[in-house]
Amino acid sequence: MGRLRTIFMGTPAFACPTLETLLGRGDQVLAVFTQPDRPKGRGQKLMPPPVKELALRFGLPVYQPPKVREPAVIDQIRAINPDLIVVVAFGQILPQVLLDIPRYGCINVHASLLPRYRGAAPLNWCIINGENETGVTTMLMDAGLDTGPMLLKCATPIGAQEDVAALHDRMSVMGAELLDETVQRLIAGTLVPQPQDDSLSCYAPLLKKEHGLIDWNRDAVSINNQIRGLSVWPVASTSLDGQVVKIYRARTGAAHGRPGTILSTGRAGIEVACGTGSLVIEELQLTGKKRLDAASFLAGHPLATGAVFETLHVEGKTP
Repeated sequence: MGRLRTIFMGTPAFACPTLETLLGRGDQVLAVFTQPDRPKGRGQKLMPPPVKELALRFGLPVYQPPKVREPAVIDQIRAINPDLIVVVAFGQILPQVLLDIPRYGCINVHASLLPRYRGAAPLNWCIINGENETGVTTMLMDAGLDTGPMLLKCATPIGAQEDVAALHDRMSVMGAELLDETVQRLIAGTLVPQPQDDSLSCYAPLLKKEHGLIDWNRDAVSINNQIRGLSVWPVASTSLDGQVVKIYRARTGAAHGRPGTILSTGRAGIEVACGTGSLVIEELQLTGKKRLDAASFLAGHPLATGAVFETLHVEGKTP
């Protein structure tokens, strides 16, 4: 078997190393499907997804259907006649009629050790939930949500202070390498799909703003995990004197006090009491201001010991 005629489907930066790997393999990438351009930033300017930018740099045909399940899109993919479709964080569920088109099926690179953390945000939720290990899985897709037979897995430890941005970068490369091995073994005929045990699964839902609201009555370890898991978006947040404060980096401490109370401030950080233990804030940001380390923040915004951070509310919701 020579070069595979491949369609790639993906959207965010996490998917880019896998597309680059396919091109580096010499496979014939016939087309790239990605999500439509979305408005971003204060000006709400339409911005292309990272996969589109990469694909255009390589001169690949790019398609951005709002719904890939539309009959016209299915017909388009059938006309392209791929041997294989590779899917990485595409953002749409593929219907069975599409999955049946390529003779080698559709292979998905998923950012968890399936069947754990099926869903849209596995990287975030494994950190939020305090997992010490995660990984990537390649699977043969079916019409369910990350429920298809598993092909290959690769595990990695999560650093005690590693945040989702750092984990994202490591695992995007891991996923690309695992896909390369998966395709090699697919061609060689040595892949043995393994069914998932649904009883071992858990769900990693799409993130919402309320997931970032800090409840200081929780223990310090849980709050720190929340901060690490949401450091890109929506970012863990609290309120002080009516102002929203986003917290990007912290570490746990052993001091005690009324939850939310600032116990001490200094170059090492801003120590805040939690339901159990304390949290030492190392990097934070006031709305409309720069993201700063604790020492720089305190130089411009002195905080009084005894002041209390309050839990924010979003549309009447709390964590």
